Amino acid sequence: MIRHILAVDDSAAMREILSATLTTAGYEVTVAADGNEGLENALAVPFDLVLTDQHMPGKTGLDLIAALRGNPAYQVTPILVLTTESGEPFKAAARAVGATGWIEKPLDPDMLTELVAVLAESNPS
Repeated sequence: MIRHILAVDDSAAMREILSATLTTAGYEVTVAADGNEGLENALAVPFDLVLTDQHMPGKTGLDLIAALRGNPAYQVTPILVLTTESGEPFKAAARAVGATGWIEKPLDPDMLTELVAVLAESNPS
């Protein structure tokens, strides 16, 4: 069951959109401003879903995913990348580090809510 979501983005506006959208949909949301802060949060508290931007200072989204997948607690946790990139090389790189999928920006809040609901149904733990 997805209850607690970690949203990592260096844009304060995007963090606010993610938090407001997912909180309104009934999820508990923790936000982080970059990949390093996201990793610290993820190692301190277990999350049921991680959403991460790709382009951030410090750790990129793919760096964060690779670090999380190296931790037993996050080997099967759904992790989505929020990105402006849509090319196949990026998608292949995202799959290679263990991303569950990606959401292209600009973000559609309704689509995000629907996607999280679908992930929640397919991850009933």
